[in-house]
Amino acid sequence: MSAVLVVNSGSSSIKYQVIDEASGERIAQGLVERIGEAGAGKVIHRGGAGESETQQDIPDHSAGFAAIVEEFRAAGTPIDELGIVAVGHRVVHGGSDFIAPTLVDDAVADRILELAELAPLHNPGHFAAIVAARAVFPELPHVAVFDTAFHQTMPQRAYTYALDRELAAEHGIRRYGFHGISHQIVSRRAAAHLGRPLESLRQIVLHLGNGASMCAIDGGRSVDTSMGLTPLEGLVMGTRSGNIDAGAIFHLLRRGVSVEEVDRELNKRAGFLGMTGSNDFRDVRAAAAAGDEAAQLAIEVYVHRARHYLGAYLAVLEGADTVVFTAGLGENGPDLRALICAGFEWCGLRLDAAKNASAERGARVISADDSKITVLVVPTDEEAEIAKQAIALVASG
Repeated sequence: MSAVLVVNSGSSSIKYQVIDEASGERIAQGLVERIGEAGAGKVIHRGGAGESETQQDIPDHSAGFAAIVEEFRAAGTPIDELGIVAVGHRVVHGGSDFIAPTLVDDAVADRILELAELAPLHNPGHFAAIVAARAVFPELPHVAVFDTAFHQTMPQRAYTYALDRELAAEHGIRRYGFHGISHQIVSRRAAAHLGRPLESLRQIVLHLGNGASMCAIDGGRSVDTSMGLTPLEGLVMGTRSGNIDAGAIFHLLRRGVSVEEVDRELNKRAGFLGMTGSNDFRDVRAAAAAGDEAAQLAIEVYVHRARHYLGAYLAVLEGADTVVFTAGLGENGPDLRALICAGFEWCGLRLDAAKNASAERGARVISADDSKITVLVVPTDEEAEIAKQAIALVASG
C-alpha cells in the first residue's frame, strides 16, 4: 500500500488526511487547532481505533506535527507504517511563480513565505506547516499544490487590470484566482458523471462556501474567475465583501480609518457577517424566513452577485454546456441554487424543482430534461486532488 499525507494548514490550525493512492480511501484524518494559544490546543484524530480528542499545549506548528505523530501511535497505526510516499501541501497563493505542483526545497518554501504579502491570512501558515512537516518527515518528498495554479491558463485579457503596466509588473498586480484545486477536480468529475470528454465542455463552476468563487472553464482550462489579486474580489462571502469600488477604500482612509482596520473590515467583518451579524448562512436563512429585513437583503445581494457572474461567464464562454454547484452552500443549498438559476430560461437553463430539492448526495443532475444547459451538483474533494497531483509529480521523478 502507498499513501499520501495531505496537509492543509492555517495560521493556527493543521488539517490532515492520509489517502490511499489506489482507492482514494481515507485511512485517517484529523485536525489540530488553536495552535499558539496557551493551554487551549486540541487534536481530533479519526482512524485506527476510532475517534479521539485530546487537549494540550501546542505552541507552534512543529509541536502540532509532533502531536499528530503521537495520535497515530496511540491509535495503533504508527504513521511510519502506513506506506506514506509523499506529503502534499495545499498552498493558497503561488503568484506567477508556481503554475504546477512543485517539489518543495528551501528556496520554494522561502518563496511561499514571500508571497504572504499577497495572501497574509494563508501563506504564513502554509510556510510554518511546510517547515515543520519537512523536519518531521525529512526523507519524504514534499509537494506544494497551489490554489492559483489552475488559473494560470487565463488569457491576458482576463487577468490584466487596467493599471500602468510598469506599476502592475513591479508589484505583481494581476488576477490570480483561487479555489483552483476545487474548480479543477469538480469540472473533471462533472465531465465524468456526464460521460463526456472534458475537452468538449464549456463549464461554469460555482464554489459556494464561506469563501466563494466562480470560474469559467473551457475544455478543462480556466479562462476567467471571480477572485483576483487576493481572495477578496468577486462574490459575497461569509466575512469578505467581494467586489467593492476601490474609491470606498480611499474614502475610509481619508476619514482616518487605518490600513489595518480597512483590511479587517473587508476581509473579516464584511459579507454575511457585516450585513447580518452572522457569517453562517443557516443563521441568515433562518432570520430571513422570520422576516428579518437585513437578512433578506443579504441573500438578495448574494444571489444578485452570483447571477451577475453567471451571466458574464455565459458571455465569456459564448454559451455553456454545464453549470456546476459545489462546496458547502453549493452542495447543500437548493434554495440558493434555485434563486441563482431563476430567469435564465432565455439561454436554455431550466432547473427541475424536484431534482433540485432532493436529499440525494453525490454527483447528480438537477436540471430539467429539456434544459439546454445541464446543471449539476458535484461534491468537491480538494484533498483527493492534492493527493493525485502530489503522487503524479513524485511518480514522474
